[in-house]
Amino acid sequence: MSNPEFTHVAAVDLGSNSFHMVVMQLSDGRLQVVDKLKESIRMAAGLDENNNLSEEAMERAIDCLLRFGQRLRDMPKGSVRIVGTNTLRKAKNSEEFLTRAEEAVGHPIDIISGYEEARLIYLGVSHSLEDNSKHRLVMDIGGGSTEFILGQQFKPKKTESLHMGCVNFSKKYFKKGKIDLRSMYKAELAALMELETIEKRYRKIGWESAIGASGTILAINNVVTEQGWSKDGITSESLSKLKKYLIEAAHVDNIKLEGLASDRRAIFPGGVAILSASFKSLEIDQMVVSDGALREGAIYDLLGRIRKEDVREGTVETLEEHYRINTEQADRVEKNALDFLSQAQESWKLSDYKPQLRWAARLHEIGIAICYSQYHKHGYYLLSNLDMPGFSRYEQQLLATVVRGHRRKFPRAEIDLMPKSYRSTAEQLCILLRLSVVLHRAQSDIDLPDIKLKVDQKKIKLTFPEGWLEEHPLTRADLEQESEYLEAAGFGLKIK
Repeated sequence: MSNPEFTHVAAVDLGSNSFHMVVMQLSDGRLQVVDKLKESIRMAAGLDENNNLSEEAMERAIDCLLRFGQRLRDMPKGSVRIVGTNTLRKAKNSEEFLTRAEEAVGHPIDIISGYEEARLIYLGVSHSLEDNSKHRLVMDIGGGSTEFILGQQFKPKKTESLHMGCVNFSKKYFKKGKIDLRSMYKAELAALMELETIEKRYRKIGWESAIGASGTILAINNVVTEQGWSKDGITSESLSKLKKYLIEAAHVDNIKLEGLASDRRAIFPGGVAILSASFKSLEIDQMVVSDGALREGAIYDLLGRIRKEDVREGTVETLEEHYRINTEQADRVEKNALDFLSQAQESWKLSDYKPQLRWAARLHEIGIAICYSQYHKHGYYLLSNLDMPGFSRYEQQLLATVVRGHRRKFPRAEIDLMPKSYRSTAEQLCILLRLSVVLHRAQSDIDLPDIKLKVDQKKIKLTFPEGWLEEHPLTRADLEQESEYLEAAGFGLKIK
């Protein structure tokens, strides 16, 4: 381990149905679970017709995170990973919730994309199973989305996140808890329609084993096993028997099944409909279950970052190669930007953002792959919309915004789209990158002189060796133009 201070690591999964926490001890390079907590929050049920989280749902979540925070608050910075999924992706007032939630739990929270959620689920599942080198289909039914991943060993090869979950399907198709043949048929049909987008591609690639993860599929497996409908995992036949039982029960209050917790009954029919449709669409005969899921995947992803095996680094390298970025120029700009960061980080409190500035420097010219004209805007579009494994939603937005702001007019509109807590950081990283790009406009290998940078809130001062600017009039002109751009954004740049 490169961080011996971390004797324990933890992950929290803020799911659309339940919140899960796991704490693990690091001993001789191995992980051992020392604490687990789970609470049913039903965040997805708290979304109104305008996709705003209700105050009641937020209060339930905050109360839970206060309890989690009692366990996690004193753990070192960087040893805890907290991820939010579908409901927080959809909620228009998620920023308001995150401000309160981070204060309650004592650590930052990342809202992740559906593709990133799928990647982490696969990572958690693959670490919990024997490595038999088989091609796997992994499925996870959450409260608001369902993830499907094809992979082998620890590598996901195809990931999809579909907008169907046990909470939203139960709420929509089994209103007031009523279950009948028609409601089950409509729920399955809706799931089959969602699955149409992936079924041909997934069947063509194929797999040797199907694995289910997380609460809904684990609960279904427990039920069919306890009822004696299946001896080894979930089968098509056992699912048919379970559906027949639910329809005969007629209401969720009448469900009396061994292996099913009482707090899951209300959302159980929606999950069964989704799994049944998935078996039909993807022609699954049998599915085994895994204890590993999103939270375990977040733990292993966190360990990668601690051990300097960050997936985000690989993502940036892949983009550099795919978009044929001029790596020599990226090297120059990166070196200069990080030098400026070292001089500004204390005053601007940017010590945690070295990777983000470095990645922005590596990718600042990515938009040239589309067109040189306005390439900073093309870069913003690409980095806002690409699938970027390892990046949270706000990390990706920050990277895109800094790249957008590395030249020309300061990107006030794009910065204002970011959460308030990120805006000042985005401005400051933009300025450090902008100055570095200006100084390397010639794309020359000639080393720059020792340039001193001093910052104080909205004031920036660049000091060059005596006579150097007079010998480089184009650089002086570029810096004077940059001073005008920054002045329009409310910053003062002094060149000496």
